Amino acid sequence: MDIEHNSREKFYRRPFGAVTCGTEVRLRISVSGLGIPSAVHLVYKTDGGEPIYKDMSYIFSLGDRSIYSARINMPEEPGLIWYYFELETNQGKIYYGNNQMNLGGIGSISFGQPGNSFQITVYDEKYKTPDWFKESIAYQIFVDRFCNGNEDGGFLGDRTDIIKRDWNDTPFYKAEQFGGEYKANDFFGGNLKGVIKKLPYLEELGVTVLYLNPIFRAYSNHKYDTGSYEEIDPMFGDEETFKELCAEAKKRGIRIILDGVFNHTGSNSQYFNKNGEYDSVGAYQSQDSPYYKWYRFSDWPDTYESWWGMTTLPQVEEHSEEYRKYILSGDNAIVKKWLRLGASGWRLDVVDELPDFFVKELHENVKSVDEDAVVIGEVWEDASHKIAYGERRKYFMGDELDSVMNYPMRNALIDAALGRIDAEGLDQRLMSLKENYPMPAYYSLFNMVSSHDVERVLTLMGNVPSRHEVDRDYQANFRLDGYGLELATARATLILGLQMTLPGVPCIYYGDEIGMQGYGDPFCRGAFPWDRIDKVDSTGVFRTRYKNMIALRKMSKAFSIGDFESVYKIGHVYAFIRTYEDEKYVIIANMGVTNEKIRLDVARFGVTHLRCVTEERDEFDSHDGIFFIEMPQMWIKGFKAE
Repeated sequence: MDIEHNSREKFYRRPFGAVTCGTEVRLRISVSGLGIPSAVHLVYKTDGGEPIYKDMSYIFSLGDRSIYSARINMPEEPGLIWYYFELETNQGKIYYGNNQMNLGGIGSISFGQPGNSFQITVYDEKYKTPDWFKESIAYQIFVDRFCNGNEDGGFLGDRTDIIKRDWNDTPFYKAEQFGGEYKANDFFGGNLKGVIKKLPYLEELGVTVLYLNPIFRAYSNHKYDTGSYEEIDPMFGDEETFKELCAEAKKRGIRIILDGVFNHTGSNSQYFNKNGEYDSVGAYQSQDSPYYKWYRFSDWPDTYESWWGMTTLPQVEEHSEEYRKYILSGDNAIVKKWLRLGASGWRLDVVDELPDFFVKELHENVKSVDEDAVVIGEVWEDASHKIAYGERRKYFMGDELDSVMNYPMRNALIDAALGRIDAEGLDQRLMSLKENYPMPAYYSLFNMVSSHDVERVLTLMGNVPSRHEVDRDYQANFRLDGYGLELATARATLILGLQMTLPGVPCIYYGDEIGMQGYGDPFCRGAFPWDRIDKVDSTGVFRTRYKNMIALRKMSKAFSIGDFESVYKIGHVYAFIRTYEDEKYVIIANMGVTNEKIRLDVARFGVTHLRCVTEERDEFDSHDGIFFIEMPQMWIKGFKAE
């Protein structure tokens, strides 16, 4: 008995991947070893809809395989279609659905209704994402830890309720370090002047977008506890400094993206004002406060919904018309104000905790100010079928998000580099994203491998214990060195090569380009060692490879908006081709620990010549499009294909 449907092969499903509303999709299944089924059904449904059974017609045979086919029209409204196959045989009903990993491609047989169905994403044909963003190189900055732009190194603002740290100290991580309660009020003095000061450095690196962690007034060093959306935190600067940053960055071809924290505010804010530090009448102080309806009190004032139970982060009521007018739709609403002052987009913190209607309204208002502004969501899973709070989210139907932080890609690259999955497993996970995401979103995915929320990639590549297995003291003091550092460097720079050549927008977390280390929060938030760069990156390998790989990406639009197809996935060697118009590039990555000689077949792309663009004196000719290439262990090569 053999049944097959491969959602990634046009023979079985045409067209491939996500489609626009109303598209006709042809689906096929091949059957052998079952005799002649009395019936073959395609079973499909919309989210929440009833299953529809459609007879599949026998159309022809290939060897001992019988091919059955059906055509269905996609709905006129955006959404998801789920499908599987049901065969009636003399052995009873047999089913064929998505594989156990739910990644698409080749499915699996079952004798009961499948646990996983194949997915078709249906989106609005008007869905468009900013072209400039697709061709960007992004760089994430945690402002307090990036650079102090004051000549004397002094702190901005006049706060007396903070702990001032020396620049090269380890961030505090114990409650007792804050006096008994974890407050995240240890500061290192970074500010927007410092970002302006380092714009030449960022331009030379090749950066074209800066994503800044929150910069609005707040108590903590991370600023996710917003105190006022209307003003830059005085420790970072002021509105004029922000405008200067945007203007100076623009001169260098660099845009600014801001972090929007709209699911919650700080309890110490002008809106809630639990501590009474603001001049306003906050929701905690009075039920007559103009902000009272912004929050969800069950027993005013001390019992209220808060983000993950953290009472310092009261959750907002997104249904509040007053709140939405203030943040989204008013003439000088927050999302509009900062775009007009120079920002080019928003990254939405915990977007899966914002209801769809709120995200749609945000998208509409952002685009009303600047159609080319980008809206990025923080989503940790495949965002095309994300379920949050019991509801399927509609991020990529055409009117919510342009992009999401691509944690699925990050996790796949890390697992491949560490040998947890082979090249076939890596390809499955990468191709699942291509299959499920609309192309406008796919080429806009925010491809980060480190961030303020996770371990730095270099640390992870050193075969280190999980942060769940070691205590905080161990994490604070841990540093790779010797062979461990050499191994981690090879793996991290290999991941860099893939990050820069795969579809999506690569984002560098500040300091990764010089080999900064660190476990998760707060150890991934160390201060950038400007006075010790040559010690941290003693051989210069990180800086060299970052500049080289960024230059490679900028060499051709093939890497930003070109098609992507894997051409080799055996063992731990993975190769793919990027094509745009008449340009072709082949990338080969050996993620294994042994040297390999591979047989690369790219004949179907008309390639007869490969010229290496990452190394000198590496050139190949082949009249039949088949090349034999030696790949050192933990190494990546890029070739111009002709």
